[in-house]
Amino acid sequence: MKKIQKSMFLAAGISLMLSGCSIVEKQIVFDVNAAKGHTVFSINDTKCNIKEANIYLCNYRNLYGEEYGVDLWECSQQRSDLESYIKDVTIDELVRVYCMDIIAENKKIALSEDEKSKVDSAADEYYKSLTEDEIDYMGVGKADIKNAYKNYAVAQKLYTSLTQGVNTEVSDDDARVVHLEQIYVTNSDTAAAVAQKLGANENFGTLANSYNEAASIDVYTARGQLPEEVEDVAFNMNDNEISQMITTDNGYYFIKCVSKLDQEKTDENKTDILVQREQQQFNSDYDEFMESARFDLNKNLWDDVSIADQTGIQTDSFFAVYDKYFNE
Repeated sequence: MKKIQKSMFLAAGISLMLSGCSIVEKQIVFDVNAAKGHTVFSINDTKCNIKEANIYLCNYRNLYGEEYGVDLWECSQQRSDLESYIKDVTIDELVRVYCMDIIAENKKIALSEDEKSKVDSAADEYYKSLTEDEIDYMGVGKADIKNAYKNYAVAQKLYTSLTQGVNTEVSDDDARVVHLEQIYVTNSDTAAAVAQKLGANENFGTLANSYNEAASIDVYTARGQLPEEVEDVAFNMNDNEISQMITTDNGYYFIKCVSKLDQEKTDENKTDILVQREQQQFNSDYDEFMESARFDLNKNLWDDVSIADQTGIQTDSFFAVYDKYFNE
């Protein structure tokens, strides 16, 4: 799917099912009979209205509905799956926002006057960008857009508050990404044959094409991604160095170090490590709330929602407008 702007939540993978969803690796089970009327879902006594869900739904429809210039909605075989996926993402993200807003309220975290002003400006700009068809489908007024931005901003403020103090120093060595070529085999006789040929200075790449049983020959790896025996060797090699046979519980490895430091991928990994540190610190408060929260889904209402055939819905700037006022 086409990537949208990174959410500040950076949660674990989405896994929604008919009666539940996974938020930061927590299985959330909905009471599908409790929420009624225009409420899509409720968490404890806090309710999410269908209007706010429609804002997310319409934007995700267009952010996820195109890939490399191809309109995925025109592929009839994918339409149903794509619609289900986008509806799942919508509920997942909104549940996350609402959980965080409740935690923020409990911690007395609220928007400043300056932040409220930014919410007003963002809501005004986004509402003016909508067509009559989009406003009619969502059923929204400017006040509904403002409320959606307020909820989103409070959630971001909570995340920032809970992740303060995280160590932002990540060294090149901690984040180092090594570029390797590998030959992996499972049979000891085959491994012995490869070792003999490498000992006779046969070309590593040629042997890899003939013998490698792994999914790929070319590998970029950070610490913790390879078997420990292989990692110990890989992170102590120099460029163009070829290892001896490395024996693991699952097979035999031969590796060639193409580059002992890929700087671009190392820099990217630094960002990933920092995100992981923030997530771990954030999860402490979040998980405690999730253990006791009650979740109710208006399944009948949500099942009746359809976005696949709404060709007049083109809006996709809700999150971009938010970033313009809060993150630039």
